[in-house]
Amino acid sequence: MDKQQRRWWPSRLAVTAAIVACVTVGSYGIASAASGSGSSSSPSAASTAQQPWGHQRSDETPLTGDALAKVRALAQAKVPGGTIIRVETDADGNAAYEAHMVKADGTPATVYVNKQFQVVSVQTGMPGPPAQSNGASA
Repeated sequence: MDKQQRRWWPSRLAVTAAIVACVTVGSYGIASAASGSGSSSSPSAASTAQQPWGHQRSDETPLTGDALAKVRALAQAKVPGGTIIRVETDADGNAAYEAHMVKADGTPATVYVNKQFQVVSVQTGMPGPPAQSNGASA
């Protein structure tokens, strides 16, 4: 029997090591998912829900100082109970500044403010695609 025990010992060791490795990796995956500290490069559903407009564009600059305070106050007055996600310059030409918000009911909204710090418009819902020229002349 001593010879048979020796024959099975290396394969048992390999199986035991594989089981330990699987349990370790699985435990790490479960712990990462529970704590939200994964290394995923794709945005989670929660961050997408809070940022229905996506990430900040490279051609728009976050506001600071007095401009930030004024645009925030105007946006909160126009969308009472809403949560401001970010306030930045507007590169699309709707106004000088824009405040991306989520209304109390979860609907996205964008408040557009001109350089004189007057609300130009409020867009509710998902923003549409940018206007494109079809190449035809008028």
